[in-house]
Amino acid sequence: MLEILTHFLQAGALGNMTWGNAVMLLVGLLFLYLAIVRDYEPLLLVPIGFGILIGNLPFAHGMKIGIYEEGSVLQILYNGVRQGYYPPLIFLGIGAMTDFSAMLSNPRLILLGAAAQAGIFLTFLGSILLGFEVHQAAAIGIIGGADGPTAIFLSSQLAPEYLGAIAIAAYSYMALVPVIQPPIIHLLTTREERLIRMAPSRPVSRRARMLFPVVAFLLAAGLAPGAIPLLGMLFFGNLLKESGVTERLAKTARTAFIDIVTILLGLTVGVSTDASRFLTPASIKIFALGAASFCVATAAGVLFAKFMNLFTREKINPIIGAAGVSAVPDSARVCQMVGAKEDPQNFLIMHAMAPNVAGVIGSAVAAGVLLATLGG
Repeated sequence: MLEILTHFLQAGALGNMTWGNAVMLLVGLLFLYLAIVRDYEPLLLVPIGFGILIGNLPFAHGMKIGIYEEGSVLQILYNGVRQGYYPPLIFLGIGAMTDFSAMLSNPRLILLGAAAQAGIFLTFLGSILLGFEVHQAAAIGIIGGADGPTAIFLSSQLAPEYLGAIAIAAYSYMALVPVIQPPIIHLLTTREERLIRMAPSRPVSRRARMLFPVVAFLLAAGLAPGAIPLLGMLFFGNLLKESGVTERLAKTARTAFIDIVTILLGLTVGVSTDASRFLTPASIKIFALGAASFCVATAAGVLFAKFMNLFTREKINPIIGAAGVSAVPDSARVCQMVGAKEDPQNFLIMHAMAPNVAGVIGSAVAAGVLLATLGG
């Protein structure tokens, strides 16, 4: 009986717990706290946080239940992350829920979304300086776009060994948009600039909204063919929404479909953070670089809006430059929140949606360029 009891204990958490597992379990609980109590991106952090608990409750190897054990259920589900299946499916749902009218109404705001991608390429260079190989540096740099699916897609192709760390970093900073961006906005703008009121957006015709996903796909994918899986699904989803004849498909894509994929992606990304693979010096560097990348991207969007104001009569409120990162629609909501604190009657969210959705396209194009250049 004693031998059976000993074997039982050795197979479970008590016999296999390490300090690393304990640390990661605390991280998982922190994610759940931020999601449930602080309401930071709960649709992402609840699956990821609970996944971290699943992935770090230790057990004896050979039971075929771990995410890295051949033939386990978790490994089968994780293939959608490792092989890059889930990100394009997420983009389908994003396209079906995205309204590009704000961007089409004021095309110059696309430049803010482009400017925010500076964080990607500066972090790419910084990663190389810190000793990462060029393929790994490219995957780390994309964190600056604040686009979790794009980061997963690119890292699955270029740096699968760091997929878990990159995915967790990307989603963590997406969730912390309300914490990270306001101080940067205040640091780089004056109160007078934050009080700028922009003219209402002009109406956009149904024909223009319907033609946009087709034309934009042909142009963007022609420029960056490596982004075809992401951009193709993004603009296909948007065409389902705007065509007016496939509302049933569009509704499915932006509700049940994207919810299912988000659950599978978030949970398996969390489970993949096994302490023995995750708590490494490289992972710490990735988190630091990711934070720097996100801050640079935010600052670049704000500063470029100020630069544009030097040459235009119709001023842009530089707050909305922060929305150039791809965290849709959270960055736009943060811009509205910051602007409303200065002037409760200043409604910036629709203007901020223009660089926000442009940032989604921009980060996908950047990933496509990096994949085309470094892939294969």
